[in-house]
Amino acid sequence: MDSILNFITANWEALLAIIAIDIILSGDNAVVIAMAARLLPKEQQKKAVFIGTFGAIALRILFAAIVVWLIKIPFLQAVGGILLVIVAYKLIAEEEGDANIKAGTTLAGAVGTIIYSDALMSLDNVIAVAGVGHGDIILIAIGVLVSIPIILLGSTIILKAIEKFPIITYIGSGVLAWTAAGMMVHDRILSNYIPTTVGTIVCIVVTIGVVLAGWLRNRKAANEQERAAA
Repeated sequence: MDSILNFITANWEALLAIIAIDIILSGDNAVVIAMAARLLPKEQQKKAVFIGTFGAIALRILFAAIVVWLIKIPFLQAVGGILLVIVAYKLIAEEEGDANIKAGTTLAGAVGTIIYSDALMSLDNVIAVAGVGHGDIILIAIGVLVSIPIILLGSTIILKAIEKFPIITYIGSGVLAWTAAGMMVHDRILSNYIPTTVGTIVCIVVTIGVVLAGWLRNRKAANEQERAAA
């Protein structure tokens, strides 16, 4: 028990970052779970949610383990960082429509839909937490396990909070952008040629650039909507 507490204490910053990223990027996953189980009898809905969520968690941790292994290959971590920069921008600049989720009419069908949909929607999440966790699969697993119950129990509150306070999305995007830049500058090969000070400057520039680009895009879209409505 003491060893677990010591591990969490030593890695609390990364753990909190993983939980925050999971919550910000996984709000829609809770909606998917509810939609997939909505046609089941009441007594089977909770069972479908529990089994489906457990399967989704296991699959997400497996994906994270694979990503952690892949980013150890030279330059792949940098590529992952570039992909995550795109994810960070899209988090601000793209509004996602309702997912076309087919509700299951059987317990097995609902569970399969939950796991399949979560796998499709969680790639950006997995890349992000792998970067923040610095390749520590135990740390990633703890972060995912802690955040999933929070998402399931507080998904409605979280989604309403993001809608009411859009700055939460911008903060989340900034965290992702910083993580992405860190993945690039700490790549096994590139890190040999990038001084620490330069790496920090790159992280700051990328973070500000992504958030600013997303804000400008949203402002432009809002202005266009106002002109169209006039």
